[in-house]
Amino acid sequence: MRSSSLLAFVTLSLLSVIRASPHSQEVDDSRVGLSFNIPQIYGEGINALVSEKKRDLDSAAVSFVQAKLGIKSHEVVYTSGYSSDIVNHVYVKQAHNNITFSNAVGNVAMKNGKVVAFGSSFVPVDKIASSEPSITLASAIANAEKSLDGTYNGHPLSLEYFVKSDGLIALVHVMQIKNEERGTWYQAHVDAHTGELVSASNFVSHLFLEAIFITRQSIIEGQLLLYTLADLDASPLGWHTSGGPVTNTTSGNNVVASNYATKLPVPQTSAPINFVYLYNSSVDPLQGTNPQAAVVNAFYTINSVHDFAYMYGFNEKAFNFQVNNFGLGGVGGDPVVVTVQDMRKFNTAQFATPPEGQPAECNTYLYTGGSAVSAQAIYTRVLQFHFVRIQVRRDTDLDNSMLVHEATHGITNRLTGGGTADCLGSLYSAGLGEGWSDMMADWTEQTPDPVQDFTFGRYIFNNPQGGRSHPYSTDPSVNPLRLSSLTGVTDVHSIGEVWANMLHNVYAVLVNSFGFSNNARVNPDVNKGNVIFMHLFIDALSIQPCEPSFIQARDAIIQADHNRYNGAHVCMIWKAFASRGLGQNAVQSPGAFLDGSNVPQECQ
Repeated sequence: MRSSSLLAFVTLSLLSVIRASPHSQEVDDSRVGLSFNIPQIYGEGINALVSEKKRDLDSAAVSFVQAKLGIKSHEVVYTSGYSSDIVNHVYVKQAHNNITFSNAVGNVAMKNGKVVAFGSSFVPVDKIASSEPSITLASAIANAEKSLDGTYNGHPLSLEYFVKSDGLIALVHVMQIKNEERGTWYQAHVDAHTGELVSASNFVSHLFLEAIFITRQSIIEGQLLLYTLADLDASPLGWHTSGGPVTNTTSGNNVVASNYATKLPVPQTSAPINFVYLYNSSVDPLQGTNPQAAVVNAFYTINSVHDFAYMYGFNEKAFNFQVNNFGLGGVGGDPVVVTVQDMRKFNTAQFATPPEGQPAECNTYLYTGGSAVSAQAIYTRVLQFHFVRIQVRRDTDLDNSMLVHEATHGITNRLTGGGTADCLGSLYSAGLGEGWSDMMADWTEQTPDPVQDFTFGRYIFNNPQGGRSHPYSTDPSVNPLRLSSLTGVTDVHSIGEVWANMLHNVYAVLVNSFGFSNNARVNPDVNKGNVIFMHLFIDALSIQPCEPSFIQARDAIIQADHNRYNGAHVCMIWKAFASRGLGQNAVQSPGAFLDGSNVPQECQ
């Protein structure tokens, strides 16, 4: 019989996050393979092009890739797969001389024995390096550590091929490089012949955002004493155990939350598992019980995201974050490890998503409204002169919207590419990641009223316009961003704003047409607009290709509607995208983004 954990706690003063400066190291971040330009979506599906004897879905999918691309069996390797409630997902990599490619990836989605989606970044191998390394592992590690200002973390090394932006295929040593002080965590690809750092995927994502209770935006809306029951489908043993004794702390199967100063989870204030730490916004975030309240809020919010995302398909089979997977698939051993009030930085937060089987790391910091230097000066005064400037430092850890945004980076990085966490590294794919994260925060804060514009970061920035350039809105006079707005833009957060606003428009048309469910976070089985949207949000991530473009991300959402709803909402989705320049004739090419307003003939 399943038991549950009752969590009582106070959520208070919130505030939070700011984007960190990107690493200054210049490496090839294009991450773009020379794909065979295979169509990605197939509506109701096409035959798998394999013999009837191929009963096993994984084998059938691999055979489909072979047949579709005209390659041999040893040139494609199964890497991972899972079955959702409607679609079977299989992920493969290209191989040469028994060595797989890091960024030549294929994904096949099958429904009722037919292929409904296929993505491929496989490449011709006429410009490929020798499969015998010329430099030692020790040299490769030393070069990566020097280039990325970090240290090899001991994670198992691998030898793979990597497709460079010029079409050349390098043989690379793959390793993880971390810098605990700087909060960086890279997957490095070092040329096994020259020692050059070919590419570095940063597992860490940065952001801005805010709120209080997961449906509220900030402390301005009031402090709440919440009694929260873990969802027994998503967290069958509650939030405070992985199957052994109940921890009675802010640690459990999905999340382990600690304070940077103590390095320890926060204990309960009373039994049974009550966490009633008041956050006092009239004193500095580091004073009184504020540090404990910050840990409790981070623990609550990220567990909440775990639970509602689980209900929509981000579960054990789909590479989610849990210590114990209860025999339901996946690897396990990978909760989200949260460190709050981290004093190594200011004005930022980050979420590092490694491949399945490794715990994710979320670090949150204090926000000052100024630079990191001025923040440190203020902190010194507090310690030496007891001079507290209350209104200067705000606590990102009490900002649920920020935490929702951060946790969503884990979802999008794990689901895209089959658990590798290595498929949203190029500029525009990373920008899509920022947009998904903003939209998830938008989704959690919408109400049953007509769809509201979503303004991001009002409290953090003490600005009614928030922390983005525009509110997310269906009104072009409020938010004019379109696909063509991306031309010349190189900041991932600015790129993300364009995608998040497109998704806000898709959300709005669905809710305006089908209504709003107050129980969307716990019941994914009703035909309401916000529920439909979240199904498409999660489903699409698993069927889009590695390093998706805006067009491919759009197509994945449309295909997800075909898969789950037999295309019932496809035309309204097309029209919503087209209203923002991402219609059927939209163009995304290197350095150019051209608006398209066309929709398919059947939608006109």
